[in-house]
Amino acid sequence: MASVFSRLSAMSLLLGLVACGAPSVNNTDPTQSKGVKVVTTFLPITLFTEAVAGDCADVTALIPPNLGPHDFQATPSDLTDLSGANVLVKNGLGMEEFLDDLISSADNKDLVVIDSSTGVKTIKAAGGGHHDDHHDDHHADDHHDHGHGHSHGEYDPHIWLDPVRAAQQVENIRDGLVKADPSCADGYKNNADQFTAKLNELNTEFTAKLKPYNGKTFVAFHDFATYFANRYGLKAEFLVDLPEMNPSPADLQRVAAQVKNSGLKALLTEPQEGNRSFNALAKDLRVNIVEFNPLETGSAESAKVPGTYFEVMRSNVNNLVKAIGD
Repeated sequence: MASVFSRLSAMSLLLGLVACGAPSVNNTDPTQSKGVKVVTTFLPITLFTEAVAGDCADVTALIPPNLGPHDFQATPSDLTDLSGANVLVKNGLGMEEFLDDLISSADNKDLVVIDSSTGVKTIKAAGGGHHDDHHDDHHADDHHDHGHGHSHGEYDPHIWLDPVRAAQQVENIRDGLVKADPSCADGYKNNADQFTAKLNELNTEFTAKLKPYNGKTFVAFHDFATYFANRYGLKAEFLVDLPEMNPSPADLQRVAAQVKNSGLKALLTEPQEGNRSFNALAKDLRVNIVEFNPLETGSAESAKVPGTYFEVMRSNVNNLVKAIGD
């Protein structure tokens, strides 16, 4: 009992300090008035959800922005976040292979899970460093996530890099939040409308800018660009399937042949990638390295600003044009 009274006394003292003007983080935290707690997975999903949520909900990223989904290791605080959340928003398509176990451990029976890939046309994942020129489209809601180890599922998950599919993800997030929190339905709808309008404008802009390069090939370090390439009539090749893989001598030979055949001016690398073999290959082939950011990671500041998506994607397209050359 004494410990209970001690805690109550300490609480009374704390409340007294707050009442006397001691600084209180909670009193100045704008998220206090946002009743709905939304947890997102990684950077693009966080950006899209921040855009839709606006002032209606409090958005927290499960994966720190500087980590990609493959590098994430859950901690007890992540379980706490998920246990106290109302909504979880994910990309889906096997990108977040850790989620099922984490959701089960969080034991939050009221948690609403929004899969932003639902209904989005998908492309089957191709292994072995090569994509066929012809793809069968499949619907994302025809599948379940089956990530094993550090592989993706049956379908390529990088849908957010196509602005048209990204707009569909935003609409899925909107619909999920409206259903979970009808009290702010108008806010979610208006925010989503504004963001999808910008995504459609971006697609129009990219279509015009990349039209002269129709049918051209570009080479990226890892396999993330198929949706983007298909949207704009380009061909995407890559050195390795996943960013943490090491290329084999056969991979390097294949890419060297592709670069020579297509007359590329540069290879596309990713922020903080620094793969020595890729850099060495570029040097041997006498081509440059330019950056294409697949938006799997970013800074903590950028993750809170939905406009990051447009800034990064425009930079990607400018660098892609440099890579392809004339």
